[in-house]
Amino acid sequence: MANQRIQERKKRDMNVVSTQRNGEEVIHRNPVDVVIMAAGKGTRMKSKLPKVLHQLAGRALLQHVVDTAGELMARKVVVITGHGAIEVEAALAVNTGARAEFALQCVRQDPQLGTGHAVQQAVPALDDDGIVVVLSGDVPLTQSTTLMHLIAACAGKSLALLTLEMPNPAGYGRIVRAGGTRDGAVQAIVEHKDASDAQRQITEIYSGIMAVPAAQLKRWLARLDNKNAQSEYYLTDIVKFAVADGVPVVGHKIADAVQVAGVNSPVQLAELERAYQLRQAHRLMEEGVRLADPARIDVRGDLLCAHDVSIDVNCVFMGQVSLGEGVSIGANCVIANAVIEAGAVIHPFTHIDGEKMGVTVGPGALIGPFARLRPGARLGAEVHIGNFVEVKNSTLAAGAKANHLAYLGDATVGERVNYGAGSITANYDGANKHRTVIEADVHVGSNCVLVAPVTIGAGGTVGGGSTITKSTEPGALSVARGRQISIAHWERPRKAPKS
Repeated sequence: MANQRIQERKKRDMNVVSTQRNGEEVIHRNPVDVVIMAAGKGTRMKSKLPKVLHQLAGRALLQHVVDTAGELMARKVVVITGHGAIEVEAALAVNTGARAEFALQCVRQDPQLGTGHAVQQAVPALDDDGIVVVLSGDVPLTQSTTLMHLIAACAGKSLALLTLEMPNPAGYGRIVRAGGTRDGAVQAIVEHKDASDAQRQITEIYSGIMAVPAAQLKRWLARLDNKNAQSEYYLTDIVKFAVADGVPVVGHKIADAVQVAGVNSPVQLAELERAYQLRQAHRLMEEGVRLADPARIDVRGDLLCAHDVSIDVNCVFMGQVSLGEGVSIGANCVIANAVIEAGAVIHPFTHIDGEKMGVTVGPGALIGPFARLRPGARLGAEVHIGNFVEVKNSTLAAGAKANHLAYLGDATVGERVNYGAGSITANYDGANKHRTVIEADVHVGSNCVLVAPVTIGAGGTVGGGSTITKSTEPGALSVARGRQISIAHWERPRKAPKS
């Protein structure tokens, strides 16, 4: 694995991209620059949010496309913005920015006069020596392996189009081939509104994705006009220029419609979300994960599972989540940015969110139901966190238990501690957070308040209902509550009779 990463890095440094063809590695040495069209308004989304910022699987549509560009080892990514440009560019800066391994640049399309006009705005940012891959910011699920094959088909000398057979191709540009055959040379792309009745019978459509030598793309873009049904500058018109110039036009046909599906409405977004999630479910099951129902899981980040993991229905995983061997996740859990080690059981309705600090659940731990683990929770082996217990920025050593209705915030808890129902660490004084230390083998009774900073000595006992404001000695019994007073034959107040 390490050698593979080294080789991939060398290829990136040499501007070399490889793919597989007939079982053999194919190398192409042209640097790859990616142009992403993200200027559209998305009127049918009926939202103030720019369409490309609507989320699928927890990430913006556009971010999916940018991440795919990174998988291509792109040298440069040029994003064409228009509607909501400030919001789109700000989102890219936050989510990609300096972390990107490619140069990221945004250019504006204003006004928006068609796809050809959009790509014209990117021309000053493109170098002549590259292969340009044109993608759409609202087509999020194209796989990098598919694009690698498309780049290989281009090979720095051809115009390569990603195409798809579609039973109902209404609204899509048709691929016109020589002789009207399925295997003839590509001669043109005809937009649906400009197509003749015969051309509308063609079922091979253009996906909107192409790979093209940069120098030739620039020349063809300069020749575009808007003499068509929509009075727009069509990027697809470059196909006829390529044919006229004797440049080969090749179609790389795929059968997977999800890879080229775009989002134009909330319905389409929801459909694509379910298609994505079902693919994630199948991937997990192929890796050995037991899913109670593959139609009822949402993976909105990276979920890594060891052997013999089981996941019940309606669970949501976000950020970076790792599940160790034999982990069991109950129904209706939400888990984000967490490491759950081997044999742990997460009972139903548990909420775990590590945010930036992360959460660790040790081997054999039992969590929930209805528990909440917040950032910085570090639970050791065999720890028990029961119903309606909240843990934040706290470490619990092996065998510690908090089984009912409790809060542990900014605490260090030793081995085998038993933390009673209704007890809390009062960690905030109104200005600063303070830490509570509960040493090994302490028993904290029910309904106690430990006012930080305070240390409960090893083996000590805190009597139920106590408010502890001073550290205690090891082995001591500590009780801090008002004396019980009982008044015999006491009568409750009564309401006055109505007049």
